[in-house]
Amino acid sequence: MSIRNILVVKLSAIGDVIHALPVSYALKETFPDAKVTWVVEPPAYDLLTNNPYIDEIIVFEKKKFKSIAGFVKHIPAFASRLKLGNYDVALDLQGLGKSAAIAYLSHAAIKLGTCNMRELSNYVSKPVCGVNQNGHIVERYLDVVRALGCRVDHVAFPIHITDKEVDLTIKRMQQAGMKETNPYVVLAIGANWPNKRWPTAYYAQLIDWLYARSLIPVLIGGGVVDERLVDEINAKTEIPAINLVGKTTLKQAAYVIRGAKALVGGDTGMTHLAAALGQKTIELMGPTDAKRNGPYGQAKNAIEITKDCKYCWKRQCRFNLDCLAQIPFAAVKDKLENLI
Repeated sequence: MSIRNILVVKLSAIGDVIHALPVSYALKETFPDAKVTWVVEPPAYDLLTNNPYIDEIIVFEKKKFKSIAGFVKHIPAFASRLKLGNYDVALDLQGLGKSAAIAYLSHAAIKLGTCNMRELSNYVSKPVCGVNQNGHIVERYLDVVRALGCRVDHVAFPIHITDKEVDLTIKRMQQAGMKETNPYVVLAIGANWPNKRWPTAYYAQLIDWLYARSLIPVLIGGGVVDERLVDEINAKTEIPAINLVGKTTLKQAAYVIRGAKALVGGDTGMTHLAAALGQKTIELMGPTDAKRNGPYGQAKNAIEITKDCKYCWKRQCRFNLDCLAQIPFAAVKDKLENLI
């Protein structure tokens, strides 16, 4: 079968889309003449722009389809756009009902997905349970393209930062009080799940320790919760950290991270972005498994809690514990000291 048009469905979250980026590179390496289209939700859209291995981006605005009236209004145009793609292959890397609907509407002859698909999505796309089905999520996604016939000789995360984004980021860093010559460490303080966040008191200790060693701590993230965390952290420090929370796009955050000495954070998008960029990345983990979600290529830099209840994969602790409080400041400090 000739493969000319490929649809990749990976909608969210930011960290998950980052983990799937090597799929675009692998597809183009094997099928250089094929058109690769990616369906994504707005928050992660910026990650895909200017990617030389993606020919078209379709934005799926989930909020438009939440009500029955919205679905009826918007689905015909969305379905028509998918049909125009004449897709030979659809890769459902999300494995949920909404992504299954998109794969179905693509009318692709071949529909593949990952192992452990949910919400009946496995009835639309064939789950691929490859050799890495119990390994890192990046390799699980790549197993899907391996099943399509792709050779994966090199794992690449294509994240292209334009000159304009570089200039804007430098200005924002300067406005926040940084000089280009300042050596700094990035702290990704937030996460969607409360139990993926390291306590603010520990971050404050780390900030004071960094300043004492002439390293500038830079806080990064976005959203109301992260902004609240900034206030809590800086209220506990001797000198406030540089605050870039909510002040950068994803590509601008990538530039900040790329220039750092290292990054420390929980299981969250900014942490995975650092690992994708090849930055030294310390990931603090409790409810999720480092074998699956740790910093890709840097397994030794994951610090996990030691409690028997780790890897619960629950958004909130059933024992009402502050999960990552089990990781002491000293453990992070020692790991960071060894890295930098």
